[in-house]
Amino acid sequence: MIHDQAIVDPAATLADDVRVGPWTFIGPGVEIGPGCVIEPHVIIKGPARIGAGNHIYQFSSIGEATPDRKYKNEPTRLVIGDNNVIREGVTIHRGTVQDRSETTIGDGNLLMAAVHVGHDCVIGNNTVLVNNVALAGHVSVGDWAILSGYTLVHQFCKIGAHSFSGMGTAIGKDVPAFVTVSGAPAEAKTINVEGMRRRGFSAESINDIRRAYKIVYKQGLTLDIALQRLESMMSGSPEVQLLIDSLHASERGIVR
Repeated sequence: MIHDQAIVDPAATLADDVRVGPWTFIGPGVEIGPGCVIEPHVIIKGPARIGAGNHIYQFSSIGEATPDRKYKNEPTRLVIGDNNVIREGVTIHRGTVQDRSETTIGDGNLLMAAVHVGHDCVIGNNTVLVNNVALAGHVSVGDWAILSGYTLVHQFCKIGAHSFSGMGTAIGKDVPAFVTVSGAPAEAKTINVEGMRRRGFSAESINDIRRAYKIVYKQGLTLDIALQRLESMMSGSPEVQLLIDSLHASERGIVR
């Protein structure tokens, strides 16, 4: 399953059925789980643990050291879960000791061509990062978020679950769960109704999030006052609670 023209370091650990294409390099300290397909011209460096069922396409660079100047070659790592699709030319860097010492990608994600995931990022499950999305260091992306092509995310920003960014969005503050943003700089536009429908959210849940969005964004309230109203009026909704949690987690302030 490993092409004769691939280079796999003896200190790498690959499951028996991993397929590796020609001219791919897999370095020491790399672990790759069963059912993975590594196409030609891929570079994977360790320490890195890659789970089962992943498909990594040509010209991707996975687990390289970060160019961040504070990184001094400390032993940091990359962890990738299961069933991810990593398309052509994706770059993913390992972490730094100044943060978690780890870049983490969950399960079922689609990273399209030329996506960049910087050091210490945390990506959840079932996200879609469209072509040329660039995440600076220390960014977190919640489950089911979709970032459209050429979205740029500033370091330390948090992208909430089920959120959506339009093409070419420049995000410099946190995006709450379920919120759709666009523009450069990013502005909140509405809730991600279409995404919620596609994932089977009920009409009642969608209406709850719509009402919560109006409290946060349409009534001229400070975030603290908006949170108080959400918690007193709507905390019985699990979807609204997810929004509330994302607002409490914000450290950079939210996109307005």
